[in-house]
Amino acid sequence: MTAIESPCVLVCSIDVKTGFCFGCGRTREEIGAWIEMTPETRRSVMAELPARLETVERRPRRETRRTRIARERDAFS
Repeated sequence: MTAIESPCVLVCSIDVKTGFCFGCGRTREEIGAWIEMTPETRRSVMAELPARLETVERRPRRETRRTRIARERDAFS
């Protein structure tokens, strides 16, 4: 079984104003349908995420697991 590419950073909370997840920028509908989307559709959604994240009302206050792992990996490089 191959891994499905995902923008999830384990900060799962939806901004009420925009409808986007604070962590990844996807909508509830996109999160729910993610596993059934084609790789091309997923990449298309992921291309939109940086702009979406700029519109959310607040940022996560804690370091996410993915960010911590990346930071630790970079420290050893």
